[in-house]
Amino acid sequence: MKLKNRITELFGIQYPIIQAGMVWTAGWRLASEVSICGGLGLIGAGSMKPDLLREHIQKCRAATIKPFGVNIPLLRGDVEDLIKVTIEENVRIVFTSAGHPGKHIVKFKDAGMTVVHVVPSSKFGQKAESSGCDAVVGEGVEAGGHNGADELTTFTLIPNLVNTIKIPVIAAGGIATGAGILAAMALGAEGVQLGTRFAVTQESSSHPNYKKKISESVENDTTLIFKKIGLVRTLKNEFTDRILDAESKGADTNVLKELLGAKRERIGIFEGDESNGLMEAGQGIGLINDIPSVSELFERLLKEYDDSLFRLTGTN
Repeated sequence: MKLKNRITELFGIQYPIIQAGMVWTAGWRLASEVSICGGLGLIGAGSMKPDLLREHIQKCRAATIKPFGVNIPLLRGDVEDLIKVTIEENVRIVFTSAGHPGKHIVKFKDAGMTVVHVVPSSKFGQKAESSGCDAVVGEGVEAGGHNGADELTTFTLIPNLVNTIKIPVIAAGGIATGAGILAAMALGAEGVQLGTRFAVTQESSSHPNYKKKISESVENDTTLIFKKIGLVRTLKNEFTDRILDAESKGADTNVLKELLGAKRERIGIFEGDESNGLMEAGQGIGLINDIPSVSELFERLLKEYDDSLFRLTGTN
């Protein structure tokens, strides 16, 4: 892959490949290794208290001189503290999600930060652009974890974003191979964000049960739940069966919130409870059948990209 564009220039990276800032998965080991390999690693602040986030930032900086960033879900109750730590630690890149970045953009910009927001539709892409964001991640409903209510697919979302905003678009959702990266670029994206594929690597902090379960899954082993309280794509298990049954019987939001309870993501992803936890994963799971190191995965992605480009054009 020999590709220089606005995304590689914006982040100062070699390849326009970004690792998603996933909860219970994206710690300093994963983020630093992705950055060392030439992509952009993100620390996932969504499952961290402020002091733990500070520790991960400091360890990531000690592990690499390459650029890395932090992903901050804006709906967190302690979001101001997470932002404060990120700024104090002089992180230069922040990805925001689950909320409106406009409320915090001045703080980020005053600190000299590059700001990217995750969006599920072109309407929200326009809002992010007007708020002053430097780029957006267009995340299709194929993605693992929390998704947009409109359930737009990556192939639908990315060209619409490209046609409606001027800032760079990063594609996410269902991308797990070099061929998928090339396809996203063909749609007009200038970068890609991979979540589940990086979650199933040796450096990921997710539980071995979670990694093994995904590596053994096929493409229809995920499901969408919690449409009334915040759409989530996760692996099918006994917990999702209970939720889908309740939803089919018309359960209201209070009942669904009670069923969700607390720390379901931690139980599934970090503690490895295959029956009772949320084991969030994207539809790309059918393309994931091993648990490589990040460096091994990068070599594979780059080769797949070049091979796919050669197959289409005769050049790479």
